[in-house]
Amino acid sequence: MKRMKRVLPLGVFLCLAGCATMAPKYTRPEPPVPAAWPNGPAYKNVTGKPADKAVADIPWAEFFLDPQLRKVIALSLDNNRDLRVAALNIERSRAQYQIQRANLFPQVDAAADGNVQRVPADLSGNGQATVRHQYSVGLGVSSYELDLFGRVRSLKDQALEQYLATEQARRSVQISLVAEVAGNWLTLAADRERLKLAQETLVSQQASYQLVKSRVDAGVSSALDLHQAQTSVDTARVDIARYTTFVAQDENALNLVVGAPVPVELLPAALSETLTSLKDVAPGLPSDILLSRPDILSAENLLKGANANIGAARAAFFPRIALTSSVGFGSDSLSGLFKGGSFAWSFAPQITLPIFDAGSRRAGLKVAEVDRDIAVAQYEKSIQTAFREVADALAQRGTIDDQLAAQQSLTDATGESYTLSQARYEKGVDSYLNVLDSQRSLYGAQQNLIGVRLARLTNLVIIYKVLGGGGGA
Repeated sequence: MKRMKRVLPLGVFLCLAGCATMAPKYTRPEPPVPAAWPNGPAYKNVTGKPADKAVADIPWAEFFLDPQLRKVIALSLDNNRDLRVAALNIERSRAQYQIQRANLFPQVDAAADGNVQRVPADLSGNGQATVRHQYSVGLGVSSYELDLFGRVRSLKDQALEQYLATEQARRSVQISLVAEVAGNWLTLAADRERLKLAQETLVSQQASYQLVKSRVDAGVSSALDLHQAQTSVDTARVDIARYTTFVAQDENALNLVVGAPVPVELLPAALSETLTSLKDVAPGLPSDILLSRPDILSAENLLKGANANIGAARAAFFPRIALTSSVGFGSDSLSGLFKGGSFAWSFAPQITLPIFDAGSRRAGLKVAEVDRDIAVAQYEKSIQTAFREVADALAQRGTIDDQLAAQQSLTDATGESYTLSQARYEKGVDSYLNVLDSQRSLYGAQQNLIGVRLARLTNLVIIYKVLGGGGGA
């Protein structure tokens, strides 16, 4: 009972540790963007469409419908190094949080030591040299801070918010990765189709060249027509070499972002075969979408952490109480270490009261407050940037279908024009220059049609990305 009474003061001090902090109450800043998406000619039939399901809740495997593309994305999630680094940062931040949280509790250590000392005769006091023995064993608490003013708890809260921010950062990396893989895969499909078109055009122009050559040999056409036909052949040859390079570079880019060589069977053959490979999504409302984006959530976590740091800076103005204590057994011989009367304990509280620091603590509080204001500005800027990204994507989405329809009509019209001009040339009505102009117009329209189709699919990927999709499984 006496031992319990001696140890009781330690328990009382531990219970005095406060649960509250001196951090200011956190209030989420109001989003500095309009409550609705922009409207106008560029946003027709887009911004008013209700969202049946939040885009962030649509798994990437549900949005990307092409089985080849799904497998490529899955491969990237297993091998991409940026995503791997983001996951490791989470582990590191979690460990840092656990370290900081551990400071809320006493660190109890078991210790055993022995000391043998020979005292010479001149110092022994009895004129004879003596050998002194001292042994001890026990449990001790060293420099445990009683968190009466919430300093340690504020630092723990800041570490927690840092950990949560890294988790959101990993989701942001995954969203960007999924969108980048899909974009590279679609670009490869487009360049492969452009290469195929150039190869088909070369075959067609070589046939036209032979036709013109036979007419020149027969004296029906001039040498000018032959040279003009040669320019079409050479143009197609140049494009074949150019798009061959692009396809190889696209494959290299895709392999890099995936983090491993992509199997040949997972590569797209042509863009026209992937026109229905993506799911259409509705934007919803800004306040519902933007505040749930992981990059904005990460910015808010950092803001909360900066807010918690103010509590730690404020607590620095107040006394700090640290406890050092131990309880155990001591004796001058090992055999008597655990005998009656060998029980020993020590209790050494230490109070540090700030008196004069030349303004260091006040400056530290000012730094914490300015850091919080910076975090607020960065949080608001992240919302504004996200709003702009979504608005830009929606502006393209509202006009891309009209552009695609117009480009398809232009391609069809130039195709008819080329057919007619070639027929008129063969009948001797027109010169080959009209055929050449029609052919160039058709080839350019076909290439532009591939580009518009790619832009439409890429726009869907971007909308999915900027609305927070792709961060889940």
